[in-house]
Amino acid sequence: MSRSAPTTGLLLVQLGTPDAPTTPAVRRYLREFLGDPRVLDMPAAGRWLLLNAIILPFRPRRSAALYQKIWSAEGSPLLVHSQALADGVAKALAEGFRVELGMRYGNPSLEGAVDRLLAADLERIVVLPLFPQEASSTSGSAVERVHELTRGRSHVPTLTTLGSFPDAAFFIEPSAEIARPILSAFGADHVLLSYHGLPERHVRRSDRSGEHCLASDSCCDALGAANPHCYRAQCFATSRALAAALELDPATTSTAFQSRLGRTPWIGPATEQRLPELHESGVRRLAVLCPSFVADCLETLEEIGVRAREQWRELGGEALELVPCVNAHPGWVRGVADRVREACLQPVP
Repeated sequence: MSRSAPTTGLLLVQLGTPDAPTTPAVRRYLREFLGDPRVLDMPAAGRWLLLNAIILPFRPRRSAALYQKIWSAEGSPLLVHSQALADGVAKALAEGFRVELGMRYGNPSLEGAVDRLLAADLERIVVLPLFPQEASSTSGSAVERVHELTRGRSHVPTLTTLGSFPDAAFFIEPSAEIARPILSAFGADHVLLSYHGLPERHVRRSDRSGEHCLASDSCCDALGAANPHCYRAQCFATSRALAAALELDPATTSTAFQSRLGRTPWIGPATEQRLPELHESGVRRLAVLCPSFVADCLETLEEIGVRAREQWRELGGEALELVPCVNAHPGWVRGVADRVREACLQPVP
């Protein structure tokens, strides 16, 4: 029996990864990544100078050495896990769907993924940026690029873009399912939820009123009409949802932000500064979750699993346990497939 032709495409969008843990490959990747005006949001001349005179001559060699610590025999962990997710979701969706993975920077390219979906003569393409919390430099850039790539084409199917999912059950439940047995076996004194940071100016730009975001210590205590697009508030919403799902004690749970770049003010508290504070308070066994990522990558495996662990030991901490991301966990695969099916219930115009 022949299989029916797919009528719906799913485009899973990840941030990206170098092709290899080498200086030339990392330089190519960083040139594309940091050349995005949504990432380095400054005038073009200043961005070119910063990138070509300060970052690219020095950072690729250092970053390549870090990538070498986490590169697997199969390749980049981010790519390996993301491709496994795409394969799992394709299997779960079965007939009627074509699934493509595209990296906003690097390979497999977003352009190639879009080209393959447009060539398949589909009725609809569902776009799912794999970023739990909304940010201009991640989901915003990804969606903008998809529209750039489809603009001017002779036939473009209906595009359905799925938004962020900071406290959605299809993300929180598999995250908790992974963390629960690890936390139980480890016996943590404290659970730290560490998110990728952003410059404060990015968060302020998401504040339509100009009066709420970062205006008080309690500005992110709730996610609502005053801050629906605030990345920091969405991170705290994720923390609250995970803490509830894992039945964590608020007194031994906290949120912080990692991966600062440059000297401008970034949202906090900073993870590297939070570690000494936790040790000073008596914490010795620390568990860390990184729920701004859905796939383990340099920022989780090396920045937390290697550097933060070394910092913790130097402080005198007993142990630091990194909880894996959802990667291609069966519950996450099912959740993504169900979310896509739900989106497809809306009729195609």
